[in-house]
Amino acid sequence: MNLFNAKASKYWLILFGSFLLAAHAIAQNYPNKPIRLIVPFPPGGPTDIVARPLSVLLEERLKEQIVIENKGGAGGSIGADLVAKAAPDGYTLLMGTVGTNAINGSLYKQLPYDMTRDFTPIALVASAPVVIAVNSNDRIKTLAELIADARAKPDTIAYGTAGNGTPGHLTGALFESVAQVKFKHIPYKGSAPAVTDLIGGQIPLVFDPIQSVLPHITSGKLRALAVTSKTRSPLLPNVPTVAELGYPQFESTAWWAVFAPAKLPDAIAKKLRATTESVAQSPAFKERLGNLGVQPNTDFKDSLANFQTSEIAKWARVVRDSGATVD
Repeated sequence: MNLFNAKASKYWLILFGSFLLAAHAIAQNYPNKPIRLIVPFPPGGPTDIVARPLSVLLEERLKEQIVIENKGGAGGSIGADLVAKAAPDGYTLLMGTVGTNAINGSLYKQLPYDMTRDFTPIALVASAPVVIAVNSNDRIKTLAELIADARAKPDTIAYGTAGNGTPGHLTGALFESVAQVKFKHIPYKGSAPAVTDLIGGQIPLVFDPIQSVLPHITSGKLRALAVTSKTRSPLLPNVPTVAELGYPQFESTAWWAVFAPAKLPDAIAKKLRATTESVAQSPAFKERLGNLGVQPNTDFKDSLANFQTSEIAKWARVVRDSGATVD
């Protein structure tokens, strides 16, 4: 090696070493001021239910205040866009959902952000299944009976959901495709009126996240035919999954995950990821989520980035096949 190459190699080693020290210092000093956790929906909804206990436990581990800001509107797109355009310094985070970071890119004609390019995935923290439910007085007692009825009378059995493009609607569309049936979709402005009409007998069926229907199943007003997660819900242990009932690849859940803006420094991303995963796996997080049907994620074998990629592809197909769109 000549003298020039030796000096160049030494220079690059020193530069690389300085870079590693700087990255370590950034991680060591982070955070040193309050962190904003943007919840892209109004207060009191399912995303709030996940974000608030998460923020309390993150505060304990990071030794810095986590300030929740609710920025609702446009199916979560307003809040998500705020984070997408924030400085990538770890002080603005998104409580992302299946909608904001997997569905909306296909559902909205003009989304102001890119669901993958504009974010740094941190960690999937919780999920909840959709429940296929009927009135407890309905003659339909099983999913097989519902499918048989739907095949005999295509496009006549109405199912209510919280609205076009919601997890309930798209889960219903996915189920139609897999089970080769055709229902009639009735979109409501939220879960509550759909469930009220189901209890009142105005519609025969709902596809809705477990949080909305669980109290009425427990009280005996509604009957759950199946849940759409891969495994049974601990809160409805006697209710089979769609996968168990003859559709082994079927899975659909509402989920919640932490995202940061794109180009977040690796050192900060690693610290946030490790801390968030630790919270999600903790008994304290499970306890704080309560008995509303939302389950913490404790399996981090697959990265959030890979999970998000598969979810985007799945829901793009469903949105296309269902024809769902939101201006």
